Amino acid sequence: MKKPFLSAVCSLLLLFSFSSFAQSDNVIRVSPCDNHSIQKQADSIKHLLEDGGFSVLREASITMESEYEIPIIVPMSEGTSYQFVFIGDLKSNMYEVKMYDYNEKQVVYQKKGGNDASGNIISYSYIPKMSEYHMIKPLQVNNKQKKDLCGYVMLFRKTEVSDKKARKYLLSARFR
Repeated sequence: MKKPFLSAVCSLLLLFSFSSFAQSDNVIRVSPCDNHSIQKQADSIKHLLEDGGFSVLREASITMESEYEIPIIVPMSEGTSYQFVFIGDLKSNMYEVKMYDYNEKQVVYQKKGGNDASGNIISYSYIPKMSEYHMIKPLQVNNKQKKDLCGYVMLFRKTEVSDKKARKYLLSARFR
């Protein structure tokens, strides 16, 4: 009696897996992009933050569509200092980043127009109150080019080793 039930369940699971596979064409896929000026900006920011005691956790170039958010899910540890950076296409008119905690409560919101002094870069620091997954959603709006916009995201974590180096440097600088 258990074998017919088990085979029926397996058949249903197989059927659902094939139907979800057939519908996967509607899924937004994240693909990399290649933009020399954005890569140059990312490398500069990376060096600055690494010199400031941060290490890269994740980074990616992403092809984006105007007015569509790209969800990025990352685990974050309680009490750890993080720095998030989003670099949008230089020709876009507006850039926006939202971050949500595990309970879908918005914990960060930043928006910039293309005319802002820092232009196409949004950067913010964040220290989570709990160890949990967070969702980060960058977006850019381009009135002329709707598809194939390049974006770059980076997540950094403050490292203890560099904290010690920074303290040692500050102490040695004090006594000079």
